[in-house]
Amino acid sequence: MQRTALTARRRARELDELAAEPVDLLVVGGGVTGVGVALDAAARGLSVALVEAHDLAWGTSRWSSKLAHGGLRYLATGDVGVARESARERHVLMTRTAPHLVRALPQVLPLTSGVGPRQGITAGIGFGLGDLLRRDAGTSSDVLPAPRLARPGEAARLVPAVAREHLHGAWVAHDGQLVDDARLVVALARTAAGRGAKILTRVRATDLRADGATLQDTLTGATLTARARVVVNATGVWAGTVDPSVRLRPSRGTHVVVPAARLGSPAGALMVPVPGSGSRFVFALPAQLGRVIIGLTDEEAPGPVPDVPVPTPSEIDFLLTTVSRVLDRPLLPDDVVGAFAGLRPLVDRAGPDDGAGPGSADLSRRHLVEVSPSTGAVNVLGGKLTTYRSMAEDAVDLAVKYAGLTAGPCWTTNLPLVGANPLVEPVETRAEALTPALVARYGAEAEQVLAAATLPGAESAVGQGIAGTEHLDVTRAEVEWAVTHEGALDADDVLDRRTRIGLVPADRAAVRDVVEELVGAALARL
Repeated sequence: MQRTALTARRRARELDELAAEPVDLLVVGGGVTGVGVALDAAARGLSVALVEAHDLAWGTSRWSSKLAHGGLRYLATGDVGVARESARERHVLMTRTAPHLVRALPQVLPLTSGVGPRQGITAGIGFGLGDLLRRDAGTSSDVLPAPRLARPGEAARLVPAVAREHLHGAWVAHDGQLVDDARLVVALARTAAGRGAKILTRVRATDLRADGATLQDTLTGATLTARARVVVNATGVWAGTVDPSVRLRPSRGTHVVVPAARLGSPAGALMVPVPGSGSRFVFALPAQLGRVIIGLTDEEAPGPVPDVPVPTPSEIDFLLTTVSRVLDRPLLPDDVVGAFAGLRPLVDRAGPDDGAGPGSADLSRRHLVEVSPSTGAVNVLGGKLTTYRSMAEDAVDLAVKYAGLTAGPCWTTNLPLVGANPLVEPVETRAEALTPALVARYGAEAEQVLAAATLPGAESAVGQGIAGTEHLDVTRAEVEWAVTHEGALDADDVLDRRTRIGLVPADRAAVRDVVEELVGAALARL
């Protein structure tokens, strides 16, 4: 357990070690791709350090739809290779590496007046092709049930807010859903740390070179030179700011957050075709903490890359209008309790004289791994959350070959992340039950989260939450665990990337004071 624990004390020690001794591989970027690279390399026996200017899952990796999906949309656009890769990587996540964080989610496409007959037929064909991908990946129907037609009553039970009038039935298909994308990133980072990788947040890398980089500890302002036999640039949408040879065309995906009760606390995800498109949908996805996340858009996002992208009013209106086409009562702006946007790091493969090229919605999600002609570092670009492991494998393969390193083969397809093995059922501990929500977030470590709590009141009843609120079922023990095991260094790390309370500003405000107090007390005890 302690080998995987990320703490402020461990960070300080390992930063000193990095200044004193070179590593085989230096990873720049603490999103899902970067931590995936760190885990792959460490598992092969290489010495590894990862540096991240902010916090784990700071960028795109926390702004996804929280799906580990099988690539149905890419199949619809003819990108069969990406679709097959997605289905296979989804299989790995759901059956081997992170079954505690990914579960089957029913997706409901209502056959109603708000969905045209052609769209219903096209979707049915697509679901059938997606099921072929599932079987090709080796995923059993026990893990992901096959698509089927459902009666109107079942559709309404899964998504109670769907309009009953003119509802003839629904397609029900299943895909993988993460309890949270940032939790996956943290689990990967801790698993890598357990194999010796140095995971260093609040450390900014500049002047990337083939043999290292200049680093700045943003907490103290101190600078140091990190030496490495090879460097991997996994900075996502910021890759072009680190390496001038990189050409990206980011697109912005926006989501809105509404209370789950507003849609009848759905048990499945609602799918609504985008008017005029045969491959794009707006989803209303049930999420943790009593929420439904509705997304997403696909808009060009040129210009400087912001630290935190901001949704536009027109994007929010588009999402509400589209999903309301099949609801018994339309969603209004007052129903929105939060909104967020993320930038996809799409690789612009067009040459400089090729004109404007396709829109961002048509750019391939295939990743690119290459040695930079500018810095000599290995760049890993593009891709998406579901295929992070495949991207990491390709990046480490190239890094090992390029630097002439001696390393074992990749075996991350069979390497369970922390909390994955064995899975636990709710059991009694400290005179209270481990709730399904706690087990969903921590898997086999759920009991340890409560058992490790030392702060006064940290073992408070799960159902009460940290501020006595019913829907925020996050315990004080989880806040303490974030500091003592998951590398959280301040309240924002906990609110925005360990618990996701911060997705709703009102929830964030309600618990901020108690979270700050708990984080301060936990840091003082390290």
